[in-house]
Amino acid sequence: MNYKKLGVILGKIMVLEGVLMVAPLVVGLVYKESLIHILAFLIPIVVLFALGLLLQTPKPERNSLYQKEGFALTALVWIIMTLFGAIPFVINGDIPNYVDACFEMMSGFTTTGSSVITDITAISHSTLFWRSFSHWIGGMGILVFVLIFIPESNEGFSMYLLRAESPGPQVGKLVSKMKVTTRILYLIYLGMTVLEVVLLMLDKPIPGYENEKFFFSLLATFGCAGTGGFGFIPGSMELFHPFSQYVMSIFLILFGCNFSLYYLMLIGKIKDVLRSEEFKSYFLIIATAVTFVFSSLIWRFESYPQIYTTEEAFRHSLFQVASLMTTAGYTTTDYHVWPMLATTTLVLVMFIGAMAGSTAGGIKVSRIVIAIKGAFINVRKLISPRYVAKSTFEGKTLESKTINDVFAFITLYFFIFLTALFLLAFDPINGQIITIISDAGTYDVEHGFFSNFSAVLTCISNVGPAFEAVGPYSNFAGYNGFSKIVLTFTMMLGRLEILPVLILFSKRTWKQL
Repeated sequence: MNYKKLGVILGKIMVLEGVLMVAPLVVGLVYKESLIHILAFLIPIVVLFALGLLLQTPKPERNSLYQKEGFALTALVWIIMTLFGAIPFVINGDIPNYVDACFEMMSGFTTTGSSVITDITAISHSTLFWRSFSHWIGGMGILVFVLIFIPESNEGFSMYLLRAESPGPQVGKLVSKMKVTTRILYLIYLGMTVLEVVLLMLDKPIPGYENEKFFFSLLATFGCAGTGGFGFIPGSMELFHPFSQYVMSIFLILFGCNFSLYYLMLIGKIKDVLRSEEFKSYFLIIATAVTFVFSSLIWRFESYPQIYTTEEAFRHSLFQVASLMTTAGYTTTDYHVWPMLATTTLVLVMFIGAMAGSTAGGIKVSRIVIAIKGAFINVRKLISPRYVAKSTFEGKTLESKTINDVFAFITLYFFIFLTALFLLAFDPINGQIITIISDAGTYDVEHGFFSNFSAVLTCISNVGPAFEAVGPYSNFAGYNGFSKIVLTFTMMLGRLEILPVLILFSKRTWKQL
């Protein structure tokens, strides 16, 4: 392990996080918050700058890093970002428990959106901004941004970082130079972010929050861009007007697309975009899911409390499918009490996730398509042993290694899922009755198996809200410290797609090379 080079990069990351913390510090000054809220960000900024510069002092003998070092570094960066990013919440008292603060911060950077905050109205503007801003930072990936500053001589190492942090089975450069690739990605990301803020500003302000129009538009956009889901007012996105809800639905779907497709569109290769198998599968799944949910709400196959007009039923169906499939987790209504067909559909899209190369979590549409094709190939080979597979994906021959890698990932995914689910079974909260207050009324639910099942699912898929006791109008505050640590690591495993975290904690990774 090239420890000195590792220290230099970690030092740069820490300095960068200190720079990023200036934004919530400015928000605190603008809203004239108390001295403790200002110091809550000022103190970590000073510490991050001091430690970051200190780590960059030793000069590494070897300037390059191997693939395993790049993967381990990626996971380590996300842990350090979380540990320091949680400090302001503890200092200002918004989230006084450090384990809770780390859960909240990891949820932010991994764009999960699960929260332990029970009263969002008591949280300061600077904390609200830092939570939502962490979605935007983590959406494209903090290391993708850092790659802009890595020298061209480290092009191979840059590719390791991109593969470790970018979701999906196939990751590559858009152009020959990594710096140019990362700049293109971030310019597209930034441009879409600005466009959504502008469109949200065109809508009427939320009643009772007239002075917060720009601030709320910014926070909502951070969540959509990073496909996170931190709410900043009661009821998540319920109080936003229909126009804003439609805007957010559309942008959630757009941010769930592979960003390389936008580059192809910019250079005029529209036909290549339309020929993409994953692109077509992604929109087909969304359309099918919206149809199932909308039908169950309109035709009322079974009784449920809410009464929607046709437009409301369509809007809520579109929003919730877009939000949960792109793993954003925003909500406009209490979908927990919807008919079984609707809730089952939402659970399935939470597993699937959006496209590879997007800001979303989940297994990814590309892996689902490859896994289905791989399963058919294996069945065909059992029937005809001499059968030679000629299956393709995105215009390229689907090799056995790619199929095996996908099967391996899905196996690890469900192994971690089941392990986390087992560990949550030890939590004393199991069996307790939780009172939920939502737009569907007030009702009691038992914190049982499905609560834990959906909690693990929402964390490993980086969605946010779950079902039953941890549904859209509840939170994760009831879990004990051990369960929150388990779920915190589950979020990181889901966001970094398992392997970088496993490599980080492997003994062989840390042997001196």
